[in-house]
Amino acid sequence: MTVNLALLDTTFDQCIKCTVCTTYCPVAEVQPDYPGPKQSGPDGERLRMKGTAFYDESLKYCTNCKRCEVACPSGVEIGSIIQKAKARSGQHKPKLRDYILSHTDFMGAVATPVAPIVNAVTKVKPVRRIMAKVLDIDERPVMPEYTRKTFRQWYASECPDQTTYDRQVSYFHGCYVNSNDTSVGRDLVKVLNAMAIGVRLLQKEKCCGVPLIANGFLDKAQSHARLNTEQFANALNDTSECVISTSSSCAMTIRDEYHSLLGVDNRNLSDRIFLFNTFLVKEFEKGNMPELKPVNIKIAYHSPCHLVRVGGVVLTVEILRRIPGVELHMLDRRCCGMAGTYGFKKENYETSQAIAAPLFDEIRSIDPDFVVTDCESCKMQVESATEYSVMHPLSVLARALV
Repeated sequence: MTVNLALLDTTFDQCIKCTVCTTYCPVAEVQPDYPGPKQSGPDGERLRMKGTAFYDESLKYCTNCKRCEVACPSGVEIGSIIQKAKARSGQHKPKLRDYILSHTDFMGAVATPVAPIVNAVTKVKPVRRIMAKVLDIDERPVMPEYTRKTFRQWYASECPDQTTYDRQVSYFHGCYVNSNDTSVGRDLVKVLNAMAIGVRLLQKEKCCGVPLIANGFLDKAQSHARLNTEQFANALNDTSECVISTSSSCAMTIRDEYHSLLGVDNRNLSDRIFLFNTFLVKEFEKGNMPELKPVNIKIAYHSPCHLVRVGGVVLTVEILRRIPGVELHMLDRRCCGMAGTYGFKKENYETSQAIAAPLFDEIRSIDPDFVVTDCESCKMQVESATEYSVMHPLSVLARALV
C-alpha cells in the first residue's frame, strides 16, 4: 500500500475504556457481529501495532458516522482510527463496487449526459438483480437519479450575474447538488441574493472525499483535498468572504478532516469554511434577514450524524424556527443508517434498515408534510424506505421568500 499518510493515530492512548462510545454506536446496537467502536478502535489499535495478524473483520462494520467521537469524553477520534486501520489492512482492499459508489464526481460526469437512460435502467428489476449478483449492490434501496443539466451548467446559463453584488461568497456545491439534485444549490443562490450577497463557484472542485474515505480510497481523497484546498485559497484571496457548503458531510470533511485525517494542512483557511447554517445565522443576528412569508407546512427535522459531530444542529433549528408558518417537530437524534454508501451494499442493507427502523416509525407517527434534513444521504434513505419527501432546510427557507 502506498498511502502517504500518518496512518497510525496514537490518540487511542487517551481512551479511558468507559465504553460510552459503544453505547452510542448505531451499528453495535443492531449488529451482534460488531464488537463496537471501543474494541475496533482504541483497543484494536493497541493490538494492530504488533502486526497485521491482529487486523480483524470487525473494521468493515464501522459506518464512520462519528457518533462515537461525539460521545467520547476524552476526545479520541475513534472513527478516524478505524478508517486509517482499514486503509492499512490488506483485508479491506476496495472492490469495483466500492469504486462505483465512492467516485461520485466521476460517476456524475459519466451519467449526466445520458441521465434519462441511466435513471430508467437502474429502476429495472432484472438489472438491479444483476447489479446485486455481480457488484454486491443491494437491489432494494432506490438509486439516486441523475440530472441531465448539472448545477454548474444551470449556474452558467441561468444564474443572474453575481458580480453585481458588493458582497460575495464561494459555494462548494459537492457531487450530489451538481449531478443529482440541483434544487439545493439554486435555493442557496435565491436565499443569499435576497440577502444582497452574490454566490460564486470555485474554478474547479472535486468530491469532498467522504465516500472515498469510507471505501478505502485514502490516496484519492488526499489528492482531492489538495486540489480543493488550493481552490479555497484562491477564492478567499480574491473577493469571496468565505466558502459555504450545503451538505453537512461535505462541510465536516473540507473543514475538519482534510487536516486531521488526510494530512492536508488547511488550518489557515478552516475558520472561513462554513456549513450554510453557520453563515446564515450569523447574518440573521446582524440584521441581514430576507423578508419572509408564511409557508404553513408541518415538517419533521432529522439531524444528520456529521452535523451532530460538528455541533451545528442548533443553527439549522434556529433557521427553521424563524420561518413563519412552519410547524417544526424534532426527530430523535438517531442515525438514519445509510452513511453515504454503506446502506447500498448488499452485506450492509439489513443492518442499515435495522438502524433506521426507529427513525422511520417516528416519522410515520408525526406524519409531516415533509421531512427536513441537511444531508443528501439521509434524504436518500428516508425517501427510499418511506412514503415521505425530504427537503433541505434551505429549500424551506427559499419557499418562504417574498
